[in-house]
Amino acid sequence: MDNTRTADTFSQLNQEKILKIMNMVKNKEVSIEGALHLAQKEVYTEKDPQDLLTGSQFNFIIYKYKHYRWQKRILQLDFNSRTIFNIEKGTIKKQFPFSQVKGCEDAERRRFSIVFQGRQEYELEAVSLDDKRKIIYLLSRVIQSNSSKRAVESCPGRPAECDVIHEGLLDLQQNTSTSTEWVKCLAQLREGELALYCLGLGGRSPAAPATATIPLAAGDVGLSRDSGCSTFSLHTRDHRYLLRIAPTVQSSRPEAAGRLCREWLSLLERHCQPGSAAPQQGAEGCSSPEDDYEEFIVPVNEQKEEIPHPGGSCARSSLSKPPAPLAEAAEGEAAPALPPAMGTAEVPPAPPALPQPCSPSPAAKRTKAFHWDVVPCDKIQKSVWGSCDPGKRKIDVCRLCEQFQIQDTAVLLGSEPSVNQHILLDRKVAHNFNIFLKSFRIKPSELKDKLFIIHEESGGLTDEQITALRRYLPTPKDAGRYLSFKGSCSELHVVDQFMFEMCKIPQLGQRLDLLLRVRELPESIRDLEPLIIQNIQASKQLQSSPKFVAVLEYILAMGNHLNEKAGKEVAKGFRLSSLAKLPLLRGKERTFTLLHALVEQILLHQPELATFPQELTEFEALPDASMKGLSAEVDVLKKELENLIQCRRLIKPKASKVTPQESQFFKELKDLIQKYEGDLSQLSKRCEEMKKLYSNVLVKFGEPADLDSQELFGWISSFITEFRKACTEVTP
Repeated sequence: MDNTRTADTFSQLNQEKILKIMNMVKNKEVSIEGALHLAQKEVYTEKDPQDLLTGSQFNFIIYKYKHYRWQKRILQLDFNSRTIFNIEKGTIKKQFPFSQVKGCEDAERRRFSIVFQGRQEYELEAVSLDDKRKIIYLLSRVIQSNSSKRAVESCPGRPAECDVIHEGLLDLQQNTSTSTEWVKCLAQLREGELALYCLGLGGRSPAAPATATIPLAAGDVGLSRDSGCSTFSLHTRDHRYLLRIAPTVQSSRPEAAGRLCREWLSLLERHCQPGSAAPQQGAEGCSSPEDDYEEFIVPVNEQKEEIPHPGGSCARSSLSKPPAPLAEAAEGEAAPALPPAMGTAEVPPAPPALPQPCSPSPAAKRTKAFHWDVVPCDKIQKSVWGSCDPGKRKIDVCRLCEQFQIQDTAVLLGSEPSVNQHILLDRKVAHNFNIFLKSFRIKPSELKDKLFIIHEESGGLTDEQITALRRYLPTPKDAGRYLSFKGSCSELHVVDQFMFEMCKIPQLGQRLDLLLRVRELPESIRDLEPLIIQNIQASKQLQSSPKFVAVLEYILAMGNHLNEKAGKEVAKGFRLSSLAKLPLLRGKERTFTLLHALVEQILLHQPELATFPQELTEFEALPDASMKGLSAEVDVLKKELENLIQCRRLIKPKASKVTPQESQFFKELKDLIQKYEGDLSQLSKRCEEMKKLYSNVLVKFGEPADLDSQELFGWISSFITEFRKACTEVTP
């Protein structure tokens, strides 16, 4: 052990923690090496408070099992928005608030699970053990933060903290069906969870994350005392954790071992009560972006319009009231109004032909309100709304009031291996590996040569074969078992023969990683480039479309007129999310919506504005990817290129030992890396341009700085589609 490193580590701890660790060594609870790991963890914990993660984003390539195959995804942990994102080719597929993360569990090799409240857990696979450790560490910080918040909510006035209720050293049995190996862990019990940190493992950094973070308060954790006097186990839905007091303590101080075991059992039983967890959120809290709009059934008494005070001021401003569903049925009908995205069973009859302008009646009735999303005052001045003059847009207020006046009657709103042959490998892993080998038409002795062929068309491994082999890489324990085997290799089962050959190949994991990365990088760059260009063009078109701004002015004028007649405050600007609400506000005729009214007004006064979609051709179809997702993809590609360069340096042998096949392999690899560096540099520049242009778009329309382009562009794309549909219905 490096004495200087040891002294530096312990010098950063206070006297109390140093004495605690030294007493553990004295009582033979931990070795000197284990004490160093424990001290390093204490130092790291003190230097890494939760606040350091705030505002950070972490992107990882992961694989998710779906439709009988492992699909590549980007897992983003965003500590700024406190959200987990599932990204595929730049598109955000799912998003989960941190508050819904209930636990995470380490599984065999590179696999792990994220347990959510109110939905099925995510079974994922990292691309490397290092990535897996980082992900589990970050998730453990999320879980600790959730536990602190639950404690504060249950005890008002208590400061937010992640205090350790109880901690100590325990032995954890390795989670395989054949192993009886015990690993020493630091166990920390916090409010609602038990975290296990392995100590003394070779190559593990002091920042190593918890081997497992077990949620205790969910009501699905079992606790049992095993036959041994100092052994007990925790059971979750899918895992069993067997723990024991260290044998050195049992042999030297049996009374203390029994007391420690009883103490752990008592504390765990108290914290495993089903009622100690915070109420679970419903599955709807994990909805994907495409589930944003739903049909609502709202009681009649909640839909009455607000009556203005005699002085003319409204009882409640639109800023202080959440947007209400705007779908309304015609008089005497109770059928719900469906949003456009849900479709209709039949084509509605066309609205009446364009009316002639008329003068407003002096005794106009109150109208329905348009519950739009208002732009905050601090964003008006720098946005297009600051120079917007809705007064210059003529509207036929008579027609508008006629269609959207309040009706007299209230209505409901709608809303396998051979069993005869012994196998050295873990039985569960061997079973799955054997299934793969049935379709793997390569002999064990041919595997090493295949690793020096970069492209599949030149005789190399397929992408699926590389991915599968990475999944079944031998562990250090597997390597020790096979390399110590003294019998004939030909007598082994085919699973063991392949494992034996894989154990003999140096840096096998790095070689497989290199092959996969060198193939995936150019394909990923080709996939992302057109998506980034599409986002760039979409932002440019929004910046230079005067007709679209004029259409927004018409909407502002119409919405303010309706809201003023409804006794609500007028607005200086509205958020583009309000575009999706135009088809939901229905007039006196059920087939006539505020969107139809907009088309009428434009065709009556400025028909040339109806061609505004010609200035926004990039929105003809819903953009395929988001700025946030694409930025995460480019960030991951940069890391992949760095890892590729490191892998090449690691596996490259000395010049005197290079064979002609290896020499050709490394020369081709060097040329490809240089090409990828140039391509990725160009892609990064375009990505920065995309982010800058989109940021300007958000400022122009007064939108929040953290709004993702997938939402904004989706609103505009849907609006264009619905606007064209309304045009065909308004003009016979």
